[in-house]
Amino acid sequence: MKVLIAMDSFKGSLSSVESSKAIAMGIKEVYPHADIEVLPLADGGEGTVESLVTATGGTLVTVPVTGPLQQKVDATYGVLGNQQTAVIEIAAACGLPLVSDEQRNPMFTTTYGVGELIIDALEKGCQDFVIGLGGSSTNDGGVGMLQALGFRFLDSENKEVGLGGQTLNDIYRIDDEGIHPSIKKAAFKVACDVTNPLFGAKGAAHIFGPQKGATPEIVAELDRGLRNLADVMAKDLKVDICLVEGAGAAGGLGAAFLGFLQADLNSGIDLILESIGMPEKIQAADIVLTGEGKLDAQTSMGKTALGVAQLAKSFGVPVIALAGSVTEEAGDLNDRGITSYFSILTKPMSLAEAINPEAASMNLQVTTAQLFRLIKEMKKAG
Repeated sequence: MKVLIAMDSFKGSLSSVESSKAIAMGIKEVYPHADIEVLPLADGGEGTVESLVTATGGTLVTVPVTGPLQQKVDATYGVLGNQQTAVIEIAAACGLPLVSDEQRNPMFTTTYGVGELIIDALEKGCQDFVIGLGGSSTNDGGVGMLQALGFRFLDSENKEVGLGGQTLNDIYRIDDEGIHPSIKKAAFKVACDVTNPLFGAKGAAHIFGPQKGATPEIVAELDRGLRNLADVMAKDLKVDICLVEGAGAAGGLGAAFLGFLQADLNSGIDLILESIGMPEKIQAADIVLTGEGKLDAQTSMGKTALGVAQLAKSFGVPVIALAGSVTEEAGDLNDRGITSYFSILTKPMSLAEAINPEAASMNLQVTTAQLFRLIKEMKKAG
């Protein structure tokens, strides 16, 4: 039997790697000689680097970069098995957890470290990039990242602006003559599952600014700054970013990748599945196991389990989904590729008990073993 395990993480409990190991142990209890392939997954957010590096036999690289408050932080990115593709989670360099609650203010936080990660990968020979947006503490329109890459943002007196969202209104001209020489040869694919524009009522500042520490007054100023950035981009780069969906992702990093680096924005899970060659792996499998911490309405809107299931459905391969919690809203998943889904909880328990890593791992293993006992008996009967 050929089994493909393609799990997302059980957030707050088990990583995708850990959940996959527990499932594999459950299968081996029943089918000791099963051919099991493990492909831990993420949807472009947290865990993307680990998932792609594991799936492709790549390596992790840790380098010191400029953190969101211009402090040095150690940030990790991945180089995939082909040795020419880098995968970067922007949160490693400018994520919200890197800023204390008291210091959160997107007027001051910068994406400069993201640019430093890109430069490090370029200098290691990478030309293709997979970028996971999400979890940023910033609202600088990606200007910090671009400054690290050699773009110059000048004010009306022809002086370079500083770092952080506070400088967006000062930008008058963009100079790209000093960009890193390898940038023009690089190709960027960006995992982005938000559709917010750069500015406006549904833009980066208004929708995401408050959770990053912005007051209503700061939100209004940042929004004006992002609008100014879009105007200067249109004037100097001949790029109209105003109404592009996803431009407001990660405090405007979406706009930076689109307008300056000619990136493609993709559904997170679709990009991940493409990057690891998932179609070929599903075609070779007899059954696929997927899942995440909770199967609910959000799953139906494009999260990891659904992405795997829809791909498997196109090849006629059955899919079992496992989750800690399954809501009534998950019912339509059966019509969208998931053959059957199950909660792994073996008895009534509190949330704290359920997400305990040891308990969650054991529940996954036990549930998987019981499912495969049933599969084995059905094969005998059939």
